[in-house]
Amino acid sequence: MTDTDYTLAELCITAAAEAWRDAGEVLASGLGLVPRLAAGLAKLTFSPDLQMTDAESLLVAEPVPVGKRGAYQVQVEGWLPFRKVFELLWSGRRHAMTMPTQLDRFGQINISYIGGTFEKPKVQLLGVRGIPGNTINHPCSFFVPDHSKRSFVERVDMVSGAGYDPARWQDGVRRDLHSLRLIVTNLAVLDFGGPDHAIRVRSLHPGVTLEQVEAATSFPLVRADDLHATPTPTAEQLRLIRTVLDPHDLRATVFK
Repeated sequence: MTDTDYTLAELCITAAAEAWRDAGEVLASGLGLVPRLAAGLAKLTFSPDLQMTDAESLLVAEPVPVGKRGAYQVQVEGWLPFRKVFELLWSGRRHAMTMPTQLDRFGQINISYIGGTFEKPKVQLLGVRGIPGNTINHPCSFFVPDHSKRSFVERVDMVSGAGYDPARWQDGVRRDLHSLRLIVTNLAVLDFGGPDHAIRVRSLHPGVTLEQVEAATSFPLVRADDLHATPTPTAEQLRLIRTVLDPHDLRATVFK
């Protein structure tokens, strides 16, 4: 592979990094391999003020590479125990990218269960975890590796994370407490720029058509006026991904 070639995983990493462009000094939390690499890429390129952790309790000056570290030494800047994360969360000074199991057209997400009932689910997942607080208090973005009608559903089986559904916000109350930003999938980049903040197709990955994305989605999609092809990774972005952030090529497992 040359610097002008790229994989789908590398395309998604560079597209997802855009979620943190011009974010300023906020805690960038990438939950999952692609989100974590994307946050690291953003910090090393266009958002150097991002705060990052070693995924445990230390604030670090630079993204920690994934996989075996060998002789790599973590560049420690401070201590950020779990309880301190909540201070950043409640104040809105965090932007997390997570991997929901289901999303609906207004950004309600589900990581709790699939099918059946709350008391007797067909498939038990994680529960709600910290997603309710995340989606109310600070910006959130999402990575969905399999864009399909199973993941993009008309209505989620359980609302684990709040979205923009106007039917759930009484008396015209607007969702001003938080912001849902970006969705990156294996087919496209989407945002919440449609009417009432409905999901909108923002860019299509090279070789993907709008019809393919629509066929893989259970609800009607809004098309951005400036719909375009997702920008491909630059040579410098590929160098950082391959030699600094993910030297063991763990990203090759994302779409297997």
